[in-house]
Amino acid sequence: MTTQTKRIALDAMGGDKGVDMVIEGAASALVRSPDLRFLICGDEARITSLLAGQPKLAAASEVRHAPDIVAADAKPSVALRAGRNSSMRLAIDTVRTGEAGGVVSAGNTGALMAMAKFVLKTLPGIDRPAIASFFPTLRGESVMLDLGANVGCSAENLVQFAVMGESFARSVLGVNEPSIGILNVGSEDMKGHDEVRGAAAVLRSGPLARQFHGFIEGNDITEGTTDVVVTDGFTGNIALKTAEGTARLYSEFLRGAFKSSLAAKFGYLFARHALTKVRERTDPRRYNGAMFVGLNGIVVKSHGGTDAFGFANAIAVANDLAANRTNDRIRDELARVHATPMLGTVASS
Repeated sequence: MTTQTKRIALDAMGGDKGVDMVIEGAASALVRSPDLRFLICGDEARITSLLAGQPKLAAASEVRHAPDIVAADAKPSVALRAGRNSSMRLAIDTVRTGEAGGVVSAGNTGALMAMAKFVLKTLPGIDRPAIASFFPTLRGESVMLDLGANVGCSAENLVQFAVMGESFARSVLGVNEPSIGILNVGSEDMKGHDEVRGAAAVLRSGPLARQFHGFIEGNDITEGTTDVVVTDGFTGNIALKTAEGTARLYSEFLRGAFKSSLAAKFGYLFARHALTKVRERTDPRRYNGAMFVGLNGIVVKSHGGTDAFGFANAIAVANDLAANRTNDRIRDELARVHATPMLGTVASS
């Protein structure tokens, strides 16, 4: 593995908690993976000051000064034009030049996607990048994409998402042959619109046929029926936000229930260790780090409101993706899929 592959570029100025969180997260990631190296882009004086208290991280890091910051509410088009000297843009540029194997940012999602697509371009055979992430299920973890980058998708887009999700699952989850399902309104073959049925036809007849489970429904997401859940960004984003909201709802229900009476409070004392395990298992910080798959470089989006623990996990995702040469796998798999005659038929229909 090259030094550049093990070096991750960090947008130090993105996120709600700023550069302090990024530096703490990088320090935590270095403890987990001592061979990591960082290119930290942002306010040089502020970063250098914080690194003074983290000597091991300072020794493993190079700082690139960036005079500008992409605002959290900046429109992607404005950020793309005006953000050439921003910490986000400079971090992405290091991936393009090969100085870093991947970039992690907790900044503006739309701006990050626009800049990354402009600077890095898409992989050959990919029409649209997608946002992919992983989350807990009854069987372990699953990968889901797209989570919001593409509202409407063609059958070919969905096939590309399946290929990219399969490679993501191999790299991040360590699954040798990830199973793939297309999210639909029913599991029967005749259900759904033309795009999902067209994508299913290609996957059934192509090189991923053995791994293709077929259509899955909303309840299959948390069941962990498949390792990869494929859908358009409109549906995926709604499913993700609904799951997050439901988790918070049940947390509030439990908190209220255990405060409802003296007996309930005593019950909490007996149950707290089990509840701690549940909380840790469903902690969103453990699953922080969504990849913009389909780009000609590793780009990982951290949740803007995360803390150092969550940011360290996002760095780990970028490191895994770079170390496992995920983009090379996507290129190879797409070449195999495009050799399937039916793909051309679906794409042109």
